[in-house]
Amino acid sequence: MNTFTVADIKPLTFFKADLMLDENFLLCSSSCPVSESLLKALQEWGFKTVQSEGSVGMSTSTPAEVEKEKEKLSKAVSIAEKLKAAKQKVMPNAAAPAKNAAGLEKSESIDISEFGVVQTDFNSEKSAAQKDTAGGTQEAAQNEPVTEVNEKEEAERLSKVQAVYSSYMDFINTVYTRYATHKQLDLEAISSTVEQLCAFIKENRRYVLRVTPSEEVQSKSFLISHSMRSTVLAITIGLQLHMPENKLVELGVASILHEIGMLRLPPQLYLNDRPLTPVEKAQISTHPIISYNILKDAKFPLGIQLGVLEHHEHETGTGYPRKISGKKISLYAKIIAVACSYEAITAPRQYKEEQTAYEGMVELLKNEKHLYDDIVVKALLYSLSIFPIGSYVYLSNGKIAQVTDVFPGDPKNPIVQLIGEKDASETTKNIQTNDSDMKIVRVMNKHEVEDVLKALKQAAAEKQEINS
Repeated sequence: MNTFTVADIKPLTFFKADLMLDENFLLCSSSCPVSESLLKALQEWGFKTVQSEGSVGMSTSTPAEVEKEKEKLSKAVSIAEKLKAAKQKVMPNAAAPAKNAAGLEKSESIDISEFGVVQTDFNSEKSAAQKDTAGGTQEAAQNEPVTEVNEKEEAERLSKVQAVYSSYMDFINTVYTRYATHKQLDLEAISSTVEQLCAFIKENRRYVLRVTPSEEVQSKSFLISHSMRSTVLAITIGLQLHMPENKLVELGVASILHEIGMLRLPPQLYLNDRPLTPVEKAQISTHPIISYNILKDAKFPLGIQLGVLEHHEHETGTGYPRKISGKKISLYAKIIAVACSYEAITAPRQYKEEQTAYEGMVELLKNEKHLYDDIVVKALLYSLSIFPIGSYVYLSNGKIAQVTDVFPGDPKNPIVQLIGEKDASETTKNIQTNDSDMKIVRVMNKHEVEDVLKALKQAAAEKQEINS
């Protein structure tokens, strides 16, 4: 085992073997460089030396090379064109946007107060969602049912979607397990499955987005569950942005594999029950580079490689691993960043309780440090609504409902299904909420939802007993 002085190690140095703090503690794998933040953390904690069985090596993928490869990437649809398509979809009535210095359209900020959230220091122009649609007022059809739904058939459809959802999770588990045991990734098989997943989400979007993995599933297979949920959200955003099918598939592949590098790190880093220490955070921050190198060695398309490499970069240049900003970040990475962050906020972790989908949406909409691309955040908003699909809510008329779909062009007034109200034929009505008699007052918390579902289950059992 060779010993190296921390003070002598330069940022982005590669070692030919894993870099260790001692015999048991892995600092950095041989496939990724020593980051500046890791060196700083070691110095702050007073560690003078580190160990490795190998010597200092040369990188197979320096930042300069990555940037050079990125410039050579020929994109079928440029980022500017995609942002323009997103703008036309999300803000169809908005005036022509201003251009920034790079010629890209500037993203408007979101006025949170217009969605029922008080945020006095958040200024913006009004959303086009407030405008009347189809030449008339929204009040004209406020109390009319959008659709009539047979509750039994709806439950059966949701159950089938959950089963298919689980099968895709099993596929992702197989992909990760295959890499962990054989260091193999099958691009063709993954792409083919993602193509099917895209069609499945497009056909069953409002059901798929209601599937929420339990805390038990999260704790047993964090990487798999996180990758699956992030992929569903990323593809949903991509559909909202009208991405071409081949780009949508690449986005899905990148999203499934964006955490593959975690398998090269000690599992206690992402399976612990406490917040990470500075040194552990430095280790975790290497996973995008590890993932990038894994996909590069496996000959995955460069667009997928960059989506994986850059998904922790920020619009302001404060992310990692390369601290790039704005237009330098690939579109795939921008989308995965939003999907990944929303999933992390709303999913249970062993060391924290999940926030509601509404709280997760509001946090992303605030975008206080401008970490995320506003267009991508808006695409998520217009896909899920401010009260995301699956949320249980209290209405101003005293009723309880579940959000089942968005209403096009009006993200603050989604379509809901009233809970516990159906006729003799088991038919319920999906109704669009509004700003008056059918207004959403607030989202129900986890415990309130559990109580309501328990009461409904008990009522159904009693009814079945009476009829039998």
